[in-house]
Amino acid sequence: MTYEYKLQPTTEQIATIEQTLDVCRLVWNFALRQRKDWCGSRKSPVNACSIHSEYIISADEPFPNYHKQAKQLTEAKKIYPSLKLVHSQVLQQTLRTLDRAWDDMKARGFGFPRFKNKYRMRSFVFPQLGKDPIRNDAIKFPKLGWVRWRQSRPIPEGFEIKQARIVRKASGYFVALSLQLNIDVPNPLPHGHPRGLDLGFDFFVATSDGSEIKRPRFLKILQRKLKLLQRRLKNKQKGSNNRHALNQKIARLHQRISDTRKDWHFKLSHHLVKDAGMIFVEDINFVSWQRGILSSSSADAGFGQFVNILEWVCWKTDTYFAKVDKDGTSQICPNCGAHTGKKTLDVRIHHCHECQYTTTRDVAASQEVRNRGLSKVASAEFSSAACDDRALGHSVLENVCGLVATGSIGHDTLVGTGRSRKLAS
Repeated sequence: MTYEYKLQPTTEQIATIEQTLDVCRLVWNFALRQRKDWCGSRKSPVNACSIHSEYIISADEPFPNYHKQAKQLTEAKKIYPSLKLVHSQVLQQTLRTLDRAWDDMKARGFGFPRFKNKYRMRSFVFPQLGKDPIRNDAIKFPKLGWVRWRQSRPIPEGFEIKQARIVRKASGYFVALSLQLNIDVPNPLPHGHPRGLDLGFDFFVATSDGSEIKRPRFLKILQRKLKLLQRRLKNKQKGSNNRHALNQKIARLHQRISDTRKDWHFKLSHHLVKDAGMIFVEDINFVSWQRGILSSSSADAGFGQFVNILEWVCWKTDTYFAKVDKDGTSQICPNCGAHTGKKTLDVRIHHCHECQYTTTRDVAASQEVRNRGLSKVASAEFSSAACDDRALGHSVLENVCGLVATGSIGHDTLVGTGRSRKLAS
């Protein structure tokens, strides 16, 4: 787990932190430039020259990977004394981060890692701390000494601090402690009351129980003030103190928006998980939602962050979490399974002509998500017990999805005999 705390460094410690960030930025930019030059020297055909000037690097020169650049970093300290002012493991972690970003570029289709200016390099990592680095009022870092902090919550008993990341934000300096406990925690099993969720723009989330939660406008509430500050920034001279101070105000406003959104996501996740044993959501690529006409609204809502937080809260509270197929959830009647046809976005009411079931469109979609989740649980978790249940005269699908409440294919809690009774406990 990762716990974050607010630091209260002195003026001298702030100067040391900023110097460390600056040296890490220089190491990052030099190592990235070295890698890009090696690639640039090999991208031209053998019978033509590149349009841009490229360094001529020998054909047998190996690629500057992490191990080679870490060895060069040791030799560079003899020439550049400023590198000795920073803890050696911090600079090595900077090279490891660059190496991981380079691998993600090839494996995950990302773009080239970006060069850092003094504003973009905002954190560095201590991979290990000394013995007994924690006090109630301070924490000890190499090269920094004891730094005062606000221990807003105690570190859980038995956890070991693996690494510490110092982060510079608009509101000050923070430390993110990575905590580890060597214990096997089993994944939550399906049990209790099932709840399906449908995310949307009209309502942020609609549940299969019939509740609909409005979507807050985190950015739009403060957008007027943000526009005013950005309009003033246009007239400030680049590099001036006034421009830097105004940039700090804008950054603090953005952080306020981000913190408010994240806090609301955590509170909503705990509210939805309460009294539920299973949570089902649609498997949606939220990146595609930010490419259309509603891109700003999608980014303001933060659907992807909410789903990640919800999954974490479910794991922490022993609640089963699963994603289901998103296609056609608003076209299927959750009560009888009939296909009601494709609906345009202006149609907000679900009405089935087969069983006459009527409810709001989002609630009907969330109930269909719940039904698909229960079917997925039935096929995945109880396939090995299907023969035993048939011997008792009950099918697995009837036991798991045998709901009788309105808007479902059975009743609201998982009941039955045999294996399904374990699911309802």
